[in-house]
Amino acid sequence: MTSLFFMRKLCFSNNRNILLCNRQLKSLTSQKYNFSTWNRQISKFLKKNKGLTLKVIQPIRGTTTDAAIVPFSRQQKIIGTWFFGLAGMCFGAVILGGVTRLTESGLSMVDWQLIKDMKPPRSQAEWEEEFERYKQYPEYQYIIKERDFSLSDFKFIYYMEYAHRMWGRMIGVAFIVPAAFFLSKGWVTRSVQCRLCFNAALLGFQGFLGWYMVKSGLQEQPLPTDVPRVSQYRLAAHLGSAFILYSMFLWQGLTQFIPINNLPNTSQMRKLRIMAHSIKGLTFITAISGAFVAGLDAGLTYNSWPKMADRWFPSDLLAFSPTWKNFFENPTTVQFDHRHLAESTVLLIAVFWYMCRSAPLPPRMRRAVNALLGMGLLQASLGISTLLMYVPTHLAATHQSGSLVLLSLAVWLTHEFRRLPK
Repeated sequence: MTSLFFMRKLCFSNNRNILLCNRQLKSLTSQKYNFSTWNRQISKFLKKNKGLTLKVIQPIRGTTTDAAIVPFSRQQKIIGTWFFGLAGMCFGAVILGGVTRLTESGLSMVDWQLIKDMKPPRSQAEWEEEFERYKQYPEYQYIIKERDFSLSDFKFIYYMEYAHRMWGRMIGVAFIVPAAFFLSKGWVTRSVQCRLCFNAALLGFQGFLGWYMVKSGLQEQPLPTDVPRVSQYRLAAHLGSAFILYSMFLWQGLTQFIPINNLPNTSQMRKLRIMAHSIKGLTFITAISGAFVAGLDAGLTYNSWPKMADRWFPSDLLAFSPTWKNFFENPTTVQFDHRHLAESTVLLIAVFWYMCRSAPLPPRMRRAVNALLGMGLLQASLGISTLLMYVPTHLAATHQSGSLVLLSLAVWLTHEFRRLPK
């Protein structure tokens, strides 16, 4: 039976040969073999399937489990590194986009042309022409009432938005060119090909959402006193799709490097798996609620914690009619929701961490659990500090970055809970 155990290990060592391994095992286990017969059959199997390698991990002692080891090929590692690079670029785009919004630079480029936008103004005449175009839109009309706004001021916000747009185009190039190469070489499996198609569609849709969002801020406001800003709905959709794209790239990168853990199929493990996915979902929802806070500048309404103006439930919490609008358009309600979603996320992470103490988890999973708790507490501290200090740009940008780091750890954790292939 020891030979059968190693045979099963070998079956998990190459995804392309899982079905072949299952057929071999069925034929072997349908008959009774002695020890020498097992060895002969295994030798024949290895000769037939050259290129398979077997890595044996020493069983982890105490309250941990084995890991099903997959020997990753050179091509898989190259593709995994590429996915990690794309995830890193998406991370940078989110940070750059947050800083662009916080510096109120997002409406400086008033048109969208895929190729022409890649060349910024160079001469004084080109800058003045671009500035005159910007003056025709509501944001400039609002700013000029509050303070002087010179050409040098315009250049700063223009370059911020230009950098954000160019970074997005760089992600597109970094995705399309290597993907075409890997497909031409036949390095990707059919399942990965399907994911690449979805990635490409989402990447294009993300670019469309970016312009669709900016377009909403270029329209005339209902009242002359209204601050020109993009639609909070479109901002949330743009940020949400960026988070999804980032998570997909990160997950696919992890899949090319990290083997599946051979976790026991117990009720305790099933509960932890469900909780891990719940944490990931709640982290994502909390981040999207933060987009509504940013879109409405709701972080400036009540700058106290844990109460809001010495009240647990502010008087204007449900001031809008119909009631559902409060959750998306009332700055007080939006901030209230974001606060309590964040608190619920941290509480759920703490409960999950406590439950994992007695669970038979491998060391790598324990590191993920501990990192998740630490980042959850740090992110909550950043959020409270941002609120109490009236949303300074550097702290708000760090807080937004923290939400993506927390989501990254949640993605890593759920990746560790993957099930073994049947």
